Amino acid sequence: MIKSMTGFASGTRASDVATIGVTVRSVNHRYLDLQLRLPSAFAEVEPRLRALVQQRVARGRVEISVAVQARRQPAVEVQLNEPLVDALASALDRARARGVVAGPMTPGDLLRVPQALTFKEQADDPDDPLRAEMGAAIEAAVVDALGELEVMRAREGGFLGDDLEGRRRTLADLIERITAAAASGQDAFRAALAARVQELTGDLRLDAAAVAQEVVRLVARSDITEEVVRFRGHLDHWRALAESPESCGRKLDFLLQEMSREINTIGSKAEGAGLPELVVDAKAELERMREQVQNVE
Repeated sequence: MIKSMTGFASGTRASDVATIGVTVRSVNHRYLDLQLRLPSAFAEVEPRLRALVQQRVARGRVEISVAVQARRQPAVEVQLNEPLVDALASALDRARARGVVAGPMTPGDLLRVPQALTFKEQADDPDDPLRAEMGAAIEAAVVDALGELEVMRAREGGFLGDDLEGRRRTLADLIERITAAAASGQDAFRAALAARVQELTGDLRLDAAAVAQEVVRLVARSDITEEVVRFRGHLDHWRALAESPESCGRKLDFLLQEMSREINTIGSKAEGAGLPELVVDAKAELERMREQVQNVE
């Protein structure tokens, strides 16, 4: 089945625990290249997300961004910098003894001292059921986004498939015209060669059978039957791959290389009126198909 490697999807999944936003972008790439941006607090979910992508995407550069906004406020731990506070208290005692300051140090005074207090969010408990619920919600949100991405890639792939099928039919027509032109060219070459042999030999006594065999050998050099048979087989194989449910981009690219090789051989061997122009047209069509296949998964 022909799918495009280009696509975009985004979505939001909200629950009592958190709001999760997912954005997925995919572009052309020779292999599967996954770039995943996920909050560090949920790093343990990453392997599962990668497995989900590998189940649905065979080829392309895929970028997934996950944003998590928890509805529950994290617990905060307040840490007292005791060495700093002790040093500050000693300094204040000396200042009081000299009459520079008066009165005790208040909580407000402590809050105004840089680095006296440190506020840190407490690490989540990995066994917390809410944390597990958020991990499952992230997976579900990514699955939803990948589903939308697949729909878009399939829709774009439909357009690609229609274009490539039209070009495949054009190639099928060209190879039949090339075959006919080459056959006519062979007949003309055989007749011209036989006439030339007759003209050169004149009254010489030559073995007619040997002369005929040599004419056949020379004409056989321009025979393209094998190349045409293989080319037709590649066209049939192309259609089978395009209709298969499996990813086919790399296989189609390989088939184009093989068809280009056959056309090059045909162009170097065959002779006939208008045949060079037909070969050039076939090469141009193959190049257009090659450019399109770079977008196929």
